[in-house]
This record gives sequence, C-alpha cells and structure tokens, in this order.
Amino acid sequence: MQKVVRLAAASKLLPKEGHAGKSATTEIEYFRANMDRMRYADFRTRGLFVGSGVIEAGRKNIIPARMKKSGANWSVRGANNIIALRCTLVSSRFEDFWAQRASA
Repeated sequence: MQKVVRLAAASKLLPKEGHAGKSATTEIEYFRANMDRMRYADFRTRGLFVGSGVIEAGRKNIIPARMKKSGANWSVRGANNIIALRCTLVSSRFEDFWAQRASA
C-alpha cells in the first residue's frame, strides 16, 4: 500500500504536458505494473542479488572465452546454441539444459 501512495505522490510532481508528460506517465505506469517484481528489500533480506553486475561480469567473461577463439567463425544459430551450452556448464545447470532440450 505504501508503494501505491509513493507512486501517487510522484505522479503529482511530474510534468503533465508534452513529451515530458508522456514520458513521465510511461515511467509511472511501468512502476505500477511491475511493483510486485521490485521487492528489493525483501530480495536483499533473502541474500539475493538485486543488481545486474554479476550477470554483466559473467557475460563479459564466459561468452567471449568460447566465442572468440582463434579461427572461430559462427553462424547465428550455432553461436546461440554454444552460448546456451556454455552458460549452463558454468552455472552448474548442465543436466537441466539437456532435460529441457529432450522435452522440446
């Protein structure tokens, strides 16, 4: 309930006219629609990550380590497949990957 009150208060402070008003309305609607997913205090209490830093770091290290080997030349389909496989290996979800592929 407190989040709804905060959104209402924020809405009153934002511009109402022109491009700025349209943009502000879009942003407020985004927050209203995604409120249930933005429980950051709850996530932190449970020891979960709330930022994208860990994912970004992994993306910068894991994918290029396999994709940029000397002489590598990938089709889009082949690259997507090897990226999925590489990510499952590194995240210890290798068995889940094959179970999902078998059921597809």
